[in-house]
Amino acid sequence: MLRVSRKENYIEISVKDSGIGISEKDMPYIFERFYRADKSRTRASGGMGIGLAITKAIVEAHSGNISVESTEGAGSDFKITIPVRLIA
Repeated sequence: MLRVSRKENYIEISVKDSGIGISEKDMPYIFERFYRADKSRTRASGGMGIGLAITKAIVEAHSGNISVESTEGAGSDFKITIPVRLIA
């Protein structure tokens, strides 16, 4: 599910899934380049482990923040907040 809303002086984007979730031991590392929570995956079998690192860099370059809440077996909820800049 994708949700976008405006909260006072920022935009919040929420991306929620009902997938396998992220384990507690992997959570501190998911935004690091080349980190793959599923150790059986390789570049050949899918994913390079850079998607979330790139996303975090783009969000932070716009003075925003990205966070995640996840439960194994129940999915993940990623939230991105980006300030709204008004041009006067």
